[in-house]
Amino acid sequence: MADIRPFAAVRPREDLAEKIAALPYDVYSRQEALEEIKRAPLSFLRIDRAETSFPDDVDTYDDRVYAKAAELLNGMIEKGEFVTDEKPMFYLYELTMEGRSQTGIVAVAAASDYENGIIKKHENTRADKEVDRIRHVDTCSAQTGPIFLGYRDNKVLSDIVALVKKTDPVYDFISPDGVGHRVWLVSNDTEIAAIRGAFDTISDIYICDGHHRCASAVKVCNMRKEKSAGVTGEEDFNYFLSVLFPADELKIMDYNRVVRDLNGLSESRFLDRIRKKFDIIEKGVEPFKPEKPHEFGLYISGKWYELQAKSDLITDDPVDRLDVSILQNELLSPILNIEDPRTDPRINFVGGIHGMKGLMDKVDSNEYICAFSLYPTSIEELFCVADMGRLMPPKSTWFEPKLRSGLFIHRI
Repeated sequence: MADIRPFAAVRPREDLAEKIAALPYDVYSRQEALEEIKRAPLSFLRIDRAETSFPDDVDTYDDRVYAKAAELLNGMIEKGEFVTDEKPMFYLYELTMEGRSQTGIVAVAAASDYENGIIKKHENTRADKEVDRIRHVDTCSAQTGPIFLGYRDNKVLSDIVALVKKTDPVYDFISPDGVGHRVWLVSNDTEIAAIRGAFDTISDIYICDGHHRCASAVKVCNMRKEKSAGVTGEEDFNYFLSVLFPADELKIMDYNRVVRDLNGLSESRFLDRIRKKFDIIEKGVEPFKPEKPHEFGLYISGKWYELQAKSDLITDDPVDRLDVSILQNELLSPILNIEDPRTDPRINFVGGIHGMKGLMDKVDSNEYICAFSLYPTSIEELFCVADMGRLMPPKSTWFEPKLRSGLFIHRI
């Protein structure tokens, strides 16, 4: 069963939470992060992307960058910009976007549960992306970006969350992107025990977002185990910062594709090749956003087409029947020769938050030759794939809204 525990968070002083909270480090380029820090000087990006404290000729992964991150974090704590709670507790974190709210339980999860499969993944990680967060966590001795976890709905947890949310939040603000953020402290011992007890009955927890942060936290745990004598398993490094959400409150958005060239094919020949596997319906200039599984939109030369996967492409296999798999296996790979979308520079990915206009703009600018719109992967599809120990293709899910970094820090 899942080992989900309370912890004593390092968190922003109440009047500074709005100024400190930041989008995840990996949604920004270095220049974008620098511009955001100029706009919001207390932004947690100062710590998550500490290369912004140096001239451009200092490499993002220079040792000085990680040392600076630790210096900035410790400095903010010393100045009282962050406070440390006196006792371990849980926290509630509600995010509201476009009228839809989701409330997660902020806690720490056991690294051993990731290794033994109770905390399940649906994506592979890349070692080069892990190294950066390993060094950041290890140098700061702190986990600063929470892992986004999901669980199947649980009435006990839902009832406790509803009860706590009747009290006043400790943070309540709207970030510049229009997302509302509210945080409650769960410090009552009875409620803490009830939350722990409820998670003790849950055997499956799922990583929704943050695979690299999770893998990095587990590797730091193992590094510290090797360096420490008399490890009991109770040390803080054995647990990683998480926010756990019930499945019925989560929404996965479409994760769309843009491609730079047609692999030497003319447009007419490209469409002819597609017709062998998909029925094609011309849609004209109006954007086509798929409304059900196994439909795809294609935007090319200022026109939209609806692509309908032929029935023989749809199998019972939980991975192969995903729309991201059908597009990859039946079109991107055999027709456009994009074999590994994680590394091929000819393909890029556009989260559904940017809408159909975001796809069209990339093609109309001539940076890309065509775009594909997809129907979103469902949360049950994600859970099913993870339950079977399988992996989804890269860039299968786009979750919104994004958890903010800097609201909760777990010292290790």
